[in-house]
Amino acid sequence: MIYNLYIFDKYGTLMYYGEWNRLKQSGITKDEEAKLMYGMLFSLKSFVNKISPIDPKEGFLFYKTNKYALHYVEVSSGLKFVLNTDTTATGIKDFLLQLYSKIWVEYVVRNPLWTIGSPATSDLFKAKLDEFVRASPLFGPKII
Repeated sequence: MIYNLYIFDKYGTLMYYGEWNRLKQSGITKDEEAKLMYGMLFSLKSFVNKISPIDPKEGFLFYKTNKYALHYVEVSSGLKFVLNTDTTATGIKDFLLQLYSKIWVEYVVRNPLWTIGSPATSDLFKAKLDEFVRASPLFGPKII
């Protein structure tokens, strides 16, 4: 189940935030939450790179609690995708890379009205992202 998505640029600016099946709110503003998230990611990446007993090629990829999992993908441009899911979700790296190439590149980067460094506000981008997320087998509740 997909809970929420953050997209940050290489400077830590929140480019987009989306929410689908999130059950609990944080009690702080979205801006404050995004700053906390980016700060935590920065710290985790640094920690993993310093403590790893081997050279981590990709570094930090995800962490899991007993309630949710946080998945992280950074593309070559420095754009960072953070997706919170339930703990059983798999194939998230591929999902996020597809989201980047099929949705972000197509509907944000190729949008002549978008300027680099500004948040993605296009209604078409939001609609296509929502469609992409909802069509994924990761989206909804697991039926057992």
